Amino acid sequence: MDSFTPTGRTQVRRYPNRGVYDKAQVYGILDEGFLCHVGFAVDGQPFVIPTGYARSGDQLYIHGSAASRMLRTLHQGVDVCVTVTLVDAFVLARSGFHHSMNYRSVVVLGKARQVTDREEKLNALRSFTNHIVPGRWDEVRPPTDQELKATTVLALPLDEVSAKMRSGGPIDDDEDYALPIWAGIVPVRTQMGEPLADGRVPDGIPAPDRERFRR
Repeated sequence: MDSFTPTGRTQVRRYPNRGVYDKAQVYGILDEGFLCHVGFAVDGQPFVIPTGYARSGDQLYIHGSAASRMLRTLHQGVDVCVTVTLVDAFVLARSGFHHSMNYRSVVVLGKARQVTDREEKLNALRSFTNHIVPGRWDEVRPPTDQELKATTVLALPLDEVSAKMRSGGPIDDDEDYALPIWAGIVPVRTQMGEPLADGRVPDGIPAPDRERFRR
């Protein structure tokens, strides 16, 4: 299937015209982002934790220390909500009420499983590394058995998923268009700076080309 089937939990109800279920667009948002927020509840107490992630096929992976309370809780099968949001522009209207933002967001619902298969775990870690810098995994030392043991990887199937987007300029009240007030959008972009060595790189080792970081 090329699209996700909306469920009672993922159907976009407010501004339904902004809802997106096309897999290519959803995966494009996930692949462009770097940070997700993981929401879950423990004994009635909600938590929302920011963390890195990577997508490989129809799986979303998160990882961290084996001692992480979040990861130890999630692999017990609790319900989880993962969100990724990209801000594209500030939308400046002629009234404060109609100010907004252009954005693209994804919500993933489900239950995470712990990745125990060694090859899948290595593939997930490769995906994390290459998500930041394409091709980086092949340049660095592979993880040791002890490092693999100390790292927990969880997989969340991309089954119950939806996206929501806003684009375009402000939508003002008709009577406000005659006001002498500037209105429009201010684009928001993430720009990579020049790589800075840590001071212990041997002479003659070039820094990664900034073009590798571009999405």
